[in-house]
Amino acid sequence: MNDSVSRERVLSGMRVTGRLHLGHYHGVLKNWVMLQEKCESFYFVADWHALTTHYEEPGVMERNVWEMVIDWLASGVDPAKATLFIQSRIPQHAELHLLLSMVTPLGWLERVPSFKDQQQKIKGRDLATYGFLGYPVLQSADILIYRASQVPVGEDQIPHIELTREIARRFNRVFGKDAIFEEKAEQALVKLGKKAAGQFRRHRRAWLQEGNADALSQMIALIDKAAGLGDEERERLRGYSEGGGRSILPEPKALLTPASKYPGVDGQKMSKSYDNQINMRDDPDRVANALRTMPTDPARQRRNDPGDPDKCPVWGLHKVYTDSALQQKLAEGCRSAAIGCLDCKKPLVEIMLEEQALLRARAKPYEDDPGEVRRTIDAGCERAMAVAEETMQEVRDVVGTVYR
Repeated sequence: MNDSVSRERVLSGMRVTGRLHLGHYHGVLKNWVMLQEKCESFYFVADWHALTTHYEEPGVMERNVWEMVIDWLASGVDPAKATLFIQSRIPQHAELHLLLSMVTPLGWLERVPSFKDQQQKIKGRDLATYGFLGYPVLQSADILIYRASQVPVGEDQIPHIELTREIARRFNRVFGKDAIFEEKAEQALVKLGKKAAGQFRRHRRAWLQEGNADALSQMIALIDKAAGLGDEERERLRGYSEGGGRSILPEPKALLTPASKYPGVDGQKMSKSYDNQINMRDDPDRVANALRTMPTDPARQRRNDPGDPDKCPVWGLHKVYTDSALQQKLAEGCRSAAIGCLDCKKPLVEIMLEEQALLRARAKPYEDDPGEVRRTIDAGCERAMAVAEETMQEVRDVVGTVYR
């Protein structure tokens, strides 16, 4: 069976920030590695998105792009299993962004929760630009151009996925039924084979004339099983099965991922904004020193003072790295003052340095041969462009910009 038929397609991107820290690794990249095993996965460098807030710093972009991609590869993201590409290398993103902007009401963008929130939080930058206002439309184009069925996001990003669904719905309603819709649907139906096409037609009559929901399910199953259909033909048949126009740009679903609670070395959430990060490929001595000097429960002023692990910033890292048996032993030692804070930190330092060594070892071949990183991205961009162009051929046709 065709791989794109048998597996869900997911898409996720990351703004260009340079080297990534362990919060990125545990909060995003491990999830990407898991998804690439069971989904058709597209992961992209969101360099245009980075420019919406950092357009005055173009000089750092190139270096940051390659450092970030090396971190992806070091995390276990596999270019043989996932398509890795750079957003700006696929100009179809910008084309779809432009076309979607023609039908997206201004009020929808002004109501995006993060629009005013980031204007207030990001100081010292002029965000009164169309690029910043319109970045949710670009984000929608990123998703819709690959006809992604799921988008892994945190809870705070759900409004953006809902907006993408609304934009797709509006676009489909405006452009979804052309003059020869049924003729093209029948042509696609032939590709199911004579027997399956006959079943499809019988189910369609049962659905349209009798409202038989099982018949609709049977039609969708026939479409999903067919290996010889392109994405546009598949969506056309879905619309045809329901008696309406086709879904040119399918509405994606949010794939909710657990909120990252990875703590920084000061106990707050790890973030470059707080300068409390440990990078994925950090210097071992710096990592060890940062962990040994982390603040602990303020109640433990002296070695023999009992402590409370739940009030200790270090305990958040133990929840990430150490097993339940060791956690129980350390918690008891802390509460009874049987162990000191350095005793508690010692196994954590060892585990985290082992993780760092693994990440550095995975990254070394790419650090030694930067050309391999570029070849990996070149191949991913080629694959991504082929999928994006297939979507855009259909989009151009329905909006009327194909002149024969």
